[in-house]
Formats: sequence, structure tokens, C-alpha cells
Amino acid sequence: MHRPDLADAVLAGDRRALARAITLVESGRADHRAEAVTLLERLAKSGRQALRIGLSGTPGVGKSTFIEAFGLMLTGQGLRVAVLAVDPSSARSGGSILGDKTRMERLSRDPLAFIRPSPSQAQLGGVARRTREAVALCEAAGFDVVLIETVGVGQSETLVAEMTDLFVLLLAPAGGDELQGVKRGIMEIADLILVNKADGDLRPAALRTLSDYSGALRLLRRRKQDPEGFPKALPVSALQTEGLATAWDEMRALAAWRREQGHFAARRAEQARAWFEAEVRAGLLARLTEDPAARVALAELGDAVAMGRATPAAAAAEMLSKLG
Repeated sequence: MHRPDLADAVLAGDRRALARAITLVESGRADHRAEAVTLLERLAKSGRQALRIGLSGTPGVGKSTFIEAFGLMLTGQGLRVAVLAVDPSSARSGGSILGDKTRMERLSRDPLAFIRPSPSQAQLGGVARRTREAVALCEAAGFDVVLIETVGVGQSETLVAEMTDLFVLLLAPAGGDELQGVKRGIMEIADLILVNKADGDLRPAALRTLSDYSGALRLLRRRKQDPEGFPKALPVSALQTEGLATAWDEMRALAAWRREQGHFAARRAEQARAWFEAEVRAGLLARLTEDPAARVALAELGDAVAMGRATPAAAAAEMLSKLG
């Protein structure tokens, strides 16, 4: 498929074309990188946006079960849902080893859903380097919601929070001491804490855990981008599909409030600037620190990206071309 045809197919919502486009942006070949930049620039003109939701949680908390149940609820409402699951990489091949499609079999068969496991490729925190571009491709393909699942280790939560509109932390029922094991930094970036497995024999423990985290959240200083009552903790049961609709209502309410207050657009602009700067640093970090003219160009193109006059990928390519 020729690249112009690929762009048209992605815009038409073709899931196979979307998969090929993501493979292209993940490629490390120089010729593929140039094609990917051109593709992203063309698709950005569609102006489509999805609600980007980051999701993290320790292994065993039931992330895959939650994502499948949550995703099926959304597709049941007629929404198109993309799941980008950032997996640990195989040390031998560099490929994804957790196999999210096998863990979310029902959702993977849903015509309104798209699941893409991405190898982390040894990037900091397990977040794939091209996850931002994969998100942009999913938006261009017309998906309404993009869920980004992290492996829940290291600094991946912070990195995913910086590329999403909402960040959700999924926790399992535990004893009171468990609160001490969650870093304050994770609490501070979470928009919503969901205590999963709030059903059956685990429900009392889940409600105790919920109470602990609700109390901890009240001690945190309210952020200017949050309305009264946020961040908040809620009980859910992915297995019984309980509490999912309430969680979705809270996510939409928070996103709507941020849009009305101007925080949503400002956050997107800052994320675009950060994306552009990350691209440039990856290619020419040494020269950027030594060349005064390069620092000026970096600021100017960053302004253009933040104001929507250029895409991060195209601005980065222009910056690199200026540096020879």
C-alpha cells in the first residue's frame, strides 16, 4: 500500500491500515522514519481528537480484566475504543511478550475496538518511544477513546500521565499498610483511583482500602486543573462490571470541566511541546546544548507546535534539518 493510500485508509477507520501505520512509526529505519513523519503530518490535518486515558496498576490488580470490561461497556454505547498496551520487551527479540490480545479476547473481536501491544524497547519506565505517535494515529482513525496501559513499574506512570488527558490508578484490596507502599508522586498525578475486585469476599477489604485512599487524597493540595472533589477514589468490580459506568461518568465530568476552564487545551499544547522537544533531544542532544542558534530555533518551533501551527513530528524534522 502506498503511503498516501495508507493515510486515506487510516482516516477511513481501517483497523488493518492503522496497524500498518503504527508498525511504520515504530520502525527504526531512516527511510521509514521520514515516511512516518510525512504520514503523521498529513493525518494531523484531520483535527480529530480522542479522550486519552492512561491506566496503571501493579501486576495482579486486574488491569486487563478491567480494560476489557470497561472497553466493552464503551463500545456498547457506540464508542470506538483503542487500547495501546505497553508491554515489557523480550530480551532476545525486542517484541511484546505479554500478548494483550489473548488477555482481552472478547474486546479484540469487537469491531469498534482496536488493541495494539507495543514493545517497550528498553525505554525508561517501559513506555514505548513511539506511543505518542500511536495515539495520534488512533485519533486520526476516528477512535473516541484511547486507553494507554502501562506495565506499572518505575517511572512509566509519570511518562504516561504526561501524554494523556486523564490518569487512572487501579488498585487491589489490601491491608492498611498497603497505603505506605504507594509513592506520594503517583497519588499526586492520579485523577481517579479505582479499587478493583470490590465484590464477593473481597468487598469489605476493598471498601477499607477505598476509605484509606480517600482519606489520603483529602490531605493532598487541590490542583488548579481539578474541580471540587477531585482527585477521588471509587470502588469497581471488573469481574461483575460494577462501578464502571460511574467511573466513566466521573472521567467525562472531569474532562468536560477541564475543557470549559481551558485546562484541557492548555494541557494538550504543553504535551505537544514536550513531544516535539523529546524528538529533538533524541536526535541531537549534544548539538542542542552547544549551539546557541539551535536553542533559539528550538524555542521558536516549540511555540509553533504549542499554538497548533505545526505538528510535533514535522517541527522536529524541520529542527533536525536546520542542524544539518
